Amino acid sequence: MNVLLSVKPKYGEAILSNKKKYEFRKIIFKREDINRIYIYSTSPVRKITGYFRVKEILKGSPEEIWDMCHNHAGITEEEFFSYFMKCLKAFAIKIKDHNRLDNPVSPEEVFKDFKPPQSFYYIKDDVSLNIEREI
Repeated sequence: MNVLLSVKPKYGEAILSNKKKYEFRKIIFKREDINRIYIYSTSPVRKITGYFRVKEILKGSPEEIWDMCHNHAGITEEEFFSYFMKCLKAFAIKIKDHNRLDNPVSPEEVFKDFKPPQSFYYIKDDVSLNIEREI
């Protein structure tokens, strides 16, 4: 199973240039069989720009996650705590094997009736095979 993850362009670029080694989330996948996480770079880019694999997922309070990850967060402390304002729980996806696509893919070419995910959504196996061919 793969995931399509909405990411602001500056954070997607930081992941793909290895400056950001954790992706922070308020909610996380229920499934554990995630193979690849595809980066959907939100507006104004609106393309699938790359993908990565999950090394591990950390869970804790925002303060605990910041303490563990701040050296490789790829964002400022202010951005981090602004994102997690009023949250009791935080997740950090530790990134491994990031890959930038040479030719970013328009999701409308891959997904019928594409609507950008609010946070993420699972990609069915048959759809992920279409993405693999596009990549």
